[in-house]
Amino acid sequence: MGPNATSVLDPEMAAGPSRIPTASSRYIRFGPFQVDQQRQEVSKNGARLKLQGKVYQVLLALIEKQGEVVTREELRFRLWPADTHVNYDANVNTTVNKLRQVLGDSSEKPLYIETIPRKGYCLIVPPEFADAPVTVAAVPPENAVNGKPHSQSASSSAKTDLWITLGIIGLILGGMLLGAAITKLWIYHFAPTPGGFGF
Repeated sequence: MGPNATSVLDPEMAAGPSRIPTASSRYIRFGPFQVDQQRQEVSKNGARLKLQGKVYQVLLALIEKQGEVVTREELRFRLWPADTHVNYDANVNTTVNKLRQVLGDSSEKPLYIETIPRKGYCLIVPPEFADAPVTVAAVPPENAVNGKPHSQSASSSAKTDLWITLGIIGLILGGMLLGAAITKLWIYHFAPTPGGFGF
């Protein structure tokens, strides 16, 4: 067997010494994402994401070789047993695209996963490993309210409050004018006229 036989038979060994020992840490964090390896779950800012098995495996493969190319061949061996007959190229593309969708990434302007033409894929953000989860409250950042920047939201809120206040003042004034008009009408209609039934 040639030197490439090991990499074809065992993609785990093909990763070599640069492989990151993800098994030693339960939690992996990159960007706003956190991977819980024990539960095989991925969350973004505390909100759990839906990742299918193969999509999750692609993410782990990229994390294990962060900064290096994970070849399409490595992904093929990791995702499908040797006796599986599928269109590997199309299925690898589909699986990576599903992962990009979940992460909110794109191949044109990658934030997390870069495509290396005719070779494979590379995780371009450094992961952090920890034994304890990073607790993140599922609330917007300090400078955001309802998903909008704080300054924009504050000015919008101030305008809304102003219109509500003006509306209430308008209703009060309208009610006072209507009451005055009714009172005046009542006085003119029912008040005794001079020279009328006087005794």
